[in-house]
Amino acid sequence: MVLLTRLAKQVYRRTNEEQLGMQLRHLVALTFLRDHEACPQQELGDAFCMDANNVVLLLNELEDLGYATRQRDPLDRRRHVVQLTAAGRSALEVAERAQETVEDDVLRALDEEDRKILWELLTRALRGVEPADGPPVVVGAATGLA
Repeated sequence: MVLLTRLAKQVYRRTNEEQLGMQLRHLVALTFLRDHEACPQQELGDAFCMDANNVVLLLNELEDLGYATRQRDPLDRRRHVVQLTAAGRSALEVAERAQETVEDDVLRALDEEDRKILWELLTRALRGVEPADGPPVVVGAATGLA
């Protein structure tokens, strides 16, 4: 886990808002929303280990940018579900293409097969800790590691 943290820090260090067209935390949130369509707001907080107040702040930012919407859950009016907008999908595609450059830099010591194995292992690990009733994890763009 220490190695994953160090590798993540290399990604954070090499990523900037101008390059992505958004903040890295917005990219991470939008990726989750794409992969977990109409997810409950609480699920987003659980996945990111964030308290409810910080989730609201993050979602306020995403809504202000036009990237996501919150609506009452028709099955439970006490909850909100969060969805990616068309503008959010477009911005996410642009950001993921930009992020590929960073991934190529950080993972330059790995060949294509190694990257595929890494993606499969990380995906399996995520499935083990995210809610079991959710859809399959589909992380990232072309390289599968965004």
